[in-house]
Amino acid sequence: MAKAHKTITVEQYGSPARRPGDQRATLIGLKLNKIGRRSTLPDTPSTRGMVAKVAHLVRIIEQ
Repeated sequence: MAKAHKTITVEQYGSPARRPGDQRATLIGLKLNKIGRRSTLPDTPSTRGMVAKVAHLVRIIEQ
C-alpha cells in the first residue's frame, strides 16, 4: 500500500520587486513568481523553512 504524502498549497500575494535575491530565488524554488500563483508542495521541513523565509509574501491555503 502506498503511503499518502501530506501536501500544502501556497499562494503568493506579495510582489518580489525590491526584495533580496535570495527571497526571489526562494519564490522560484516554491514554483511561484507572480502574484496570485498557487503551488501544491510536499509538507516537509525544508518546504516549511522556505515558506517561513518568504512568509511576508505568501500564505498557506487550508485544504
